Amino acid sequence: MLTLQTIPVVIKKEIQKGDDLTKLFLSSFKDLQDGDIVIIAQKIVSKQEGRTVDLATVIPSLLAVGIASEYNKDPKLIEVILSETKRIVRIENGIMITETKHGIVCANAGVDESNLPPGTASLLPENPDRSASDFQQKILAKTGKKIAVVISDTFGRAFREGQTNCAIGCAGIKAIDDYAGKKDVFGRTLRITAIAQADELCGAAELVMKKTLNCPFAVIRNFEFVPSDDTAKSLQRPKKTDLFR
Repeated sequence: MLTLQTIPVVIKKEIQKGDDLTKLFLSSFKDLQDGDIVIIAQKIVSKQEGRTVDLATVIPSLLAVGIASEYNKDPKLIEVILSETKRIVRIENGIMITETKHGIVCANAGVDESNLPPGTASLLPENPDRSASDFQQKILAKTGKKIAVVISDTFGRAFREGQTNCAIGCAGIKAIDDYAGKKDVFGRTLRITAIAQADELCGAAELVMKKTLNCPFAVIRNFEFVPSDDTAKSLQRPKKTDLFR
């Protein structure tokens, strides 16, 4: 049985719009192998794609002002959140849960001010699956290595304290490993077990990436997977099976 490896990759440079993430990654990690899975923190993808906002330039709407006054928030930040929101799921105790334009349900539509200059907020990438695929294809072109790529972000969870990293973009790997039709150890046929392996890989990567280190990449090695054209969208629960929507 192989032992799973999770390898942190430190990048000392502050990522700017237009930076070559593949070049930065390959200059810091010299041992890339076929079958490796590269986990990338969403924040550097957003920075590289220019998905940041100077809050001083934002003009809040009446709705943003109303929400901000009710919950003692910055109306400019609320306006940015609303601009990335398809549906407000719930607002209570100063916590704003939304469904993003991508279909992801999370706090504040993924808008975040951490690890950024004061007065700046980052947005989720416009198309995280495409961002993951672009990185994967550039790695293949530069090295010939066939890898999988997962873009991760940190989310809270209903009914559970604490946050964990989850997949918002995938390339080259199934987001969900479906066990339906397989046999358990007693020979019974599994019917509904489906493991969100992309999320679990992101969670494993977070253990070495941390939030206070310059470590926006991790490489997971010795994880057996079948190459796939699947995307992270398969992780989004359909409305008809969502008992809490």
